[in-house]
Amino acid sequence: MKKIFISISLLLAAAGVARAQAVYQPYSYQFYQKFDADIYSTKTRIHSAVQSYFITDSLLRRRYDSIMNYGTGKYDNVFLRKLFNEHQIDVKGQNSTFYADLLPDFVIGRDFAQKQNLWQSSLGLQVGGTVSDKFFYNVTGYLNRAEVPDYISTYVRQVGIMPGMAYAGTFNNNHRAYGWDYITAIASYTPNKYLNITAGRDKTFIGDGYRSLLLSDYASPYPFLKLTGNLGNVTYMAMWARFDDPASTSDQFTDRAKWGVFHYLDWNISKRLSIGFFDSVIWGDVDDEGHKHGFDFNYINPIIFLRPVEAANGSPDNALIGFTSKYKITDGVTAYGQFSLDEFQAKEFFQNTGSVRNKFGYQLGLRGANLFGIKNLNYLVEHNTVRPYTFSERASILNYSANSEPLAHPWGANFREVLGLLNYSYKRFNLMGEVDYGRYGLDVDGDNYGKDIFQPYTKPVHQDNNIIGQGLTTNMIYLQGKVSYMLNPKYNLRLELGGIYRNEKNSQFNDKTGMITFGVRSSFRNIYTDLASYKTH
Repeated sequence: MKKIFISISLLLAAAGVARAQAVYQPYSYQFYQKFDADIYSTKTRIHSAVQSYFITDSLLRRRYDSIMNYGTGKYDNVFLRKLFNEHQIDVKGQNSTFYADLLPDFVIGRDFAQKQNLWQSSLGLQVGGTVSDKFFYNVTGYLNRAEVPDYISTYVRQVGIMPGMAYAGTFNNNHRAYGWDYITAIASYTPNKYLNITAGRDKTFIGDGYRSLLLSDYASPYPFLKLTGNLGNVTYMAMWARFDDPASTSDQFTDRAKWGVFHYLDWNISKRLSIGFFDSVIWGDVDDEGHKHGFDFNYINPIIFLRPVEAANGSPDNALIGFTSKYKITDGVTAYGQFSLDEFQAKEFFQNTGSVRNKFGYQLGLRGANLFGIKNLNYLVEHNTVRPYTFSERASILNYSANSEPLAHPWGANFREVLGLLNYSYKRFNLMGEVDYGRYGLDVDGDNYGKDIFQPYTKPVHQDNNIIGQGLTTNMIYLQGKVSYMLNPKYNLRLELGGIYRNEKNSQFNDKTGMITFGVRSSFRNIYTDLASYKTH
């Protein structure tokens, strides 16, 4: 908690007086899909692929205000207003705003397949505010304890991280009981309508889908500096970030730091068609030979594709490039896609499709709003494929990861996935359903079949004839449903009933989870539970 209060003090010290208009909304698919009718309308040109959003666009702001201010003015009693409509502390000055909330997150449940009780006990605190229409800040922190289902416990034991959040340690000699902290902090400055400068400790998502093969919000938060320029039909992001690398392919060095630079250009060619260009470079602070590199100031250059070209021409760093696109077929149907290219050699790419050097992934999807003419019934259908060894490198200090977890798709590589999501909102009620089917190959007998991105691709099982699903071929079906009743939209305080069915099966194990949970939850943090096994058990 000390880190939280230090961050709060620093940000409050920076705050002066003014009136704010821009609002930073932390990314969560379940919240962002509520904007689909506006974002994916054929009448708008909103840049949808760089997330989190700053709610400055007048169209998005109207939708945002209608969600956040639902029921305002209904209650005269101050206690009821604080419970259903307002921040717990909410100060609006002539030129500034300030808010603060305690964030309860308490869940109980039962895994009937494993005959185990489940629970989570989290208490959080958020403070934030604005200074004129130029400066925004927010700090959010949680102290967490939980007894999790077996498949999550297996993941934590193998990776050391509570998925997407932080390092987790056991307590009470219970291998399924963990404690961890979760902290994010954001300070954002918008000097004019063309530029935003954001620094802090958080996540960024690139794409229009549920998953991203370029940069997702899956890995735990990391410190970064991000510049976003907006020139009407073109928006451009340049971000510099620092990551930890607890996993290591070297016995001599552990828990090292590494750096990343990310560029993304999104071009709205018309109100229907958009294309995007992405690149990134990852490099180690200290390599496996002990050479100190530190931050490479050559990467200050914000020109897209410049450094990946240099990396491809012999630089020791790890470059990744990608492309995105979307096309609004109608107001209710938008097609989108991504292509992620980790390594390219023309001869192998076109003549030897099974080469270990063919490292790429692609995504195809459809999403839209008001399905069957029903207002606020939103949907998404998506397919993701990533070839073996994609996102891996010759050493883990260079691979495409942050804090022991993938920076792109949470399943790593060597998989195919098909998923569907359905969301419906009515007054204070929110319903969601998810169906996810995956087929992937786990490493077996100590051999590297290409799913574990922390294994060096220089030691593959095969140089050629690699296929998706090779290794311990595994099939997974994941079903999830939730119904929630919104108590206070300001910090997403809600009563939530949820259920998960998960079956992961191969020739070595057949894991089943069938759980129901109920709780009082809050905040907008995105928590992924639709995970594949990281390694064999």
